[in-house]
Amino acid sequence: MFSSRQTYSDFESPWLLPLRLTTFSLLAGVIVIWLGFPAYLHAPFLAYCVVTLTALLILLLSKRFNLQWLHHILISFQFAMEIINEAGIVYTTGSLYSPFSALYLLTIVSAATVYRLVGTLMVASLVSLTYAAVTWLNVYLLAPGINTIPSVRGGPNSADDILFYSTFLHILIFYLVAFIAGYLAQRLQSKDKELHSTSTALKKARLDTGDILWHLNCGLVTLDTHGDIVFFNRTAESILGLKEFDISGKNCRTVFTGTMHPLADNLMSVLTSKDWLSRSEFEIVNGEGRTIPIGISTSVLYNEDFGVRGVIAIFQDLTEAKQLEEKIRQADRMAAIGELSACIAHEIRNPLASISGSVEVLKNDLAVEGDNDKLMTLIVKETTRLNNILSDFLLYARVGRSRFHKVELTHVVSEVIELIRHHPAYHKGIGIDMISEDPVTYISGDEDHLKQLLLNLGVNACQALGETDGRIIFEIEREKNAGESGAVRLTVSDDGPGIPAEELPKVFLPFFSTRKGGTGLGLSIVARLMEALDGQVEVQSQPGRGAEFCLFFRGIDRDQTVSAEKPVSSVSSLS
Repeated sequence: MFSSRQTYSDFESPWLLPLRLTTFSLLAGVIVIWLGFPAYLHAPFLAYCVVTLTALLILLLSKRFNLQWLHHILISFQFAMEIINEAGIVYTTGSLYSPFSALYLLTIVSAATVYRLVGTLMVASLVSLTYAAVTWLNVYLLAPGINTIPSVRGGPNSADDILFYSTFLHILIFYLVAFIAGYLAQRLQSKDKELHSTSTALKKARLDTGDILWHLNCGLVTLDTHGDIVFFNRTAESILGLKEFDISGKNCRTVFTGTMHPLADNLMSVLTSKDWLSRSEFEIVNGEGRTIPIGISTSVLYNEDFGVRGVIAIFQDLTEAKQLEEKIRQADRMAAIGELSACIAHEIRNPLASISGSVEVLKNDLAVEGDNDKLMTLIVKETTRLNNILSDFLLYARVGRSRFHKVELTHVVSEVIELIRHHPAYHKGIGIDMISEDPVTYISGDEDHLKQLLLNLGVNACQALGETDGRIIFEIEREKNAGESGAVRLTVSDDGPGIPAEELPKVFLPFFSTRKGGTGLGLSIVARLMEALDGQVEVQSQPGRGAEFCLFFRGIDRDQTVSAEKPVSSVSSLS
């Protein structure tokens, strides 16, 4: 009786359990109380009780165990036992005139909740057969307590006619009820599936839309016509330092107060004017106390049926963009200044060399003594110092585009260490070591630029140590789990006096120096060279614990070739 498309959820209809319990209660009451529990119904009724209770138990356990096949069998057997018991009741209580023939209708309606149209018609057929059988059997065998059908006007066959038409009318009612109940149940099932499918699609659409808006990389906030906050996504939480749970449903002027009032003014101005507002920028202090530049685009939420429904605003944290703009402006300024300064320095250097040479000749040819000799020596010394400053300045100004090649970093570091050991700032109390996880490490870079910046860092460390003993370490480390082509970190550290925290942001600025007689260009040249190498440089230091400069380069494979042009990918920091 089951359709091939029927699922186990059909047995979980909200009408099934009440109808089955009602039918069972009525049958039990008729058989036990009304009929006095006749002997010939002992076995069918006992079987019906066992099957009913078992079916209900399985229905309760259906969430935990997959008992679909067993429930199919039990529910079919339950209907069969039910029809047998109803046939016995009808047979006992007058057959054709039995008031309990209406129990068949309850069984048919119950079947409709399980078997739908086709199955219900089959149950109605079984009911019709049993009803016709017990009626004709009762009439022709004259069951005890049942009178024969009285004759009426119309001839000797009028009793048979009454039997026929009465049985036919009952059967017609059975089929009519079966068709109506089965059809309605089937339509209800179809509509329920359509509703479930539509509801699922709607929930999915809402979920997808909500997920997209929630995980948008831009901050998103929407207001209703009263200015109350309706939606506040994850990025907006991060930028403004507020939680959607805490502010949802509150008025924006109540939430965005104090230093965030420009945001509230922007939103409410659009809501009041009912017109879109082009992109604007302003600064706020968020809930965490950070000053953040905000770029925002605001527009009205409009619906043709309901008109203005609120305001939507998309905004971004412009901190990184502003920093990048400042770096670009600074780079442009430095490029212009460098080009001009290089020309001026070159013009100064030529006469300076002439002055220094002339003074050296005069000092050797003339027998100067006392203060005159000191003055001559001072002129030579200061011209030499000025020449060193101009040399560093020209190097800083003329840092050009790097010519990228495959460079073996450990070899370059070894050569730089030897150069440092022959520099005037070095003394025997300074130990210089190199630490590397791999004996050979290849990076993409310019060897001459690498040597220059590492030499500057090494000399700067020696000058920081001064006359005291100390140690300088060059440590090479490759990014974890990235293979040979991962980022490479080269750390240059010393155990000198360190750099005060307030001076750390200034160490790469031109002409900034804390050392007496320093030009202030050594670390500036390092920063310019790292920029040309498409790398990154970071500095960490604590007073009394030395300084640590971390350089990040793009690693390459042993067999990989490198173009002489600037590589496309940039260096990522080590984790």
